Amino acid sequence: MSNCRFGRYVAGVDTTGHNAGFVVRAGETYQGKQGPDYTPGISAESVGAKRLWLGSVTLPPGGGRTKAHVHENHESAFYMMSGDEVELWTGDELEHREVARPGDYLYVPAGVPHVAVNRGESPAVFVGARTDPNEQESVVMRPDLDARVP
Repeated sequence: MSNCRFGRYVAGVDTTGHNAGFVVRAGETYQGKQGPDYTPGISAESVGAKRLWLGSVTLPPGGGRTKAHVHENHESAFYMMSGDEVELWTGDELEHREVARPGDYLYVPAGVPHVAVNRGESPAVFVGARTDPNEQESVVMRPDLDARVP
């Protein structure tokens, strides 16, 4: 059984036989291989999603960061809910830096290496979406780029 309301979703099949939407409870928080804490909501595992992962992501304060990584075939988007400001480093050599603040949206195209850094004093919390329902499977780590972000 998944964490869906009324427990009606088993192994990717709506056990009621109805074509309907439903409420999904947040899954267990885990540390992703790229660094931050992820709390899954909608995914292949939770509801049988075919093209979407949706959940929350938290970067700890005081220099919390992702490791350099890329999602080769999947886009990523985030909405910054709270925190101070977060640096988003992108590009083939992580040469582009932008600063996001609460209320901002972040977009990372497929195949673009990226790193996010929270130098603020409070955790940075995002709602994140990715066009890969298996959130961790498409992550390709790029340790060769980690030192490029101070």
